[in-house]
Amino acid sequence: MSGLTVAHRAALAALIGQAPDDMLTKLSSVAAALPGERALELRAMLADETRERTRRGLVFAPLLPMFRPRPDGVEAVAFPAAVLPRLWQAAAAREPALLPKLDQDGPVAVAVADRICLAAAAAVRDRPELIWPAALAPEDRERGLADLAAALDLAHLARRGLPSLDVWLKRPDGDQIAELRLLLKDCADVHLDGAQRVLEMLFRHLDDAVLILRILTQSSCSSEQETFLSASELAGFVERLIAGVDLRVARIAAFRPGSDPAAVETVIDDLTWCANVLGELDVTLTLNPLSVWGKSVRDARVSLSAQLSAFLRAADRAVDKALPLERIQISGRMTRKAPQLTAPVQGETVQAARSLLKLVGAVRGPASTFGAESDRKRLVDSLTVRLSDYAEQALLLVNDGEAPDPVNALRLVELAARCLDLIDARPVARTVRRRAAVAGAAKSSGASPSSRAA
Repeated sequence: MSGLTVAHRAALAALIGQAPDDMLTKLSSVAAALPGERALELRAMLADETRERTRRGLVFAPLLPMFRPRPDGVEAVAFPAAVLPRLWQAAAAREPALLPKLDQDGPVAVAVADRICLAAAAAVRDRPELIWPAALAPEDRERGLADLAAALDLAHLARRGLPSLDVWLKRPDGDQIAELRLLLKDCADVHLDGAQRVLEMLFRHLDDAVLILRILTQSSCSSEQETFLSASELAGFVERLIAGVDLRVARIAAFRPGSDPAAVETVIDDLTWCANVLGELDVTLTLNPLSVWGKSVRDARVSLSAQLSAFLRAADRAVDKALPLERIQISGRMTRKAPQLTAPVQGETVQAARSLLKLVGAVRGPASTFGAESDRKRLVDSLTVRLSDYAEQALLLVNDGEAPDPVNALRLVELAARCLDLIDARPVARTVRRRAAVAGAAKSSGASPSSRAA
């Protein structure tokens, strides 16, 4: 059987080059089980691509996060993903004899990686059109090329600092703090703004953006003071974090519970993120309440506290709408409130209640930060009693044969149990479900509505 044609190899090379790393691994597994000469060539192409990506990952390790957006959306230095393979090809072509040394572990591989980074910086400056074509993100191209070349110049210093990143984020001792400051001094010797650029590279390695504050406060004896930090080149990190808080405050204020169950997840994440950022700002910086930063932080706290209180009140009302009560006659003119067992168990009203209760159960941490935890706890206790009582009354009506639609009644009981789950009252929810199962069994010995509700 003949092997792959030139056209086949070109098409496969383009496809393999665009495949994500996880897909490349799957393709390699599939190709390993295929017979024939073409499969053998395909396996060789996949192996070559895997090896090149491993080498590229080692060489550009300090910069790799800069070729993808931050998951939290905080502004950061970034380069188009399409630049990375072009950069690697240009850098590898300048030092082809050194590439096999990257396959070994140890200081030699690190030294080679640093040298190839310098070769890549030269390639960016010598042949920018090859690395970053004019048609690729033209609005960011000139600044991006300068940032990329400078980052490659400093890659060896950033690589030196990465192993200590976790230490600097915790409780570094005097020697470890001195190591950080020496690193930043060495960076300033390479570029005038080298310290800031390396901090940008370290910032991209942090999944939690606010943790950069812990490194900033270790960078200088005076960096905990707002007056020093706001006047330095490092002020941009704090401003970006505050901008991220402001963005989320606006997004939280625009939230309206309804038919989209995923929207509440975003609100919960935003509240948690804002609480973490504002809490870290309080711990790491001494903010002047009359300064721009101080006012922004104070306004964000007031807004989030008010919004959280509004959500708690809305959740209380939403439960009444989703599980309504009606007055029933007891004897003569005597009436009492009882569950309206003909109420729907689906729809926007029910979804709004579930979304708000999910938020109530998930924001214990943010509620403590914004001074609403006592109100949240009081609401949870009240709802636990109300939902449990609602389920008990509904089950009594089912057992007494007074429910107009036992199937819908048991579904409403299950809805009450799910609401209890959402506010983290799971033991009470289990009790409700056990009673519902018994109520269903009392109606018939075969398949019952309660089996579907449970």
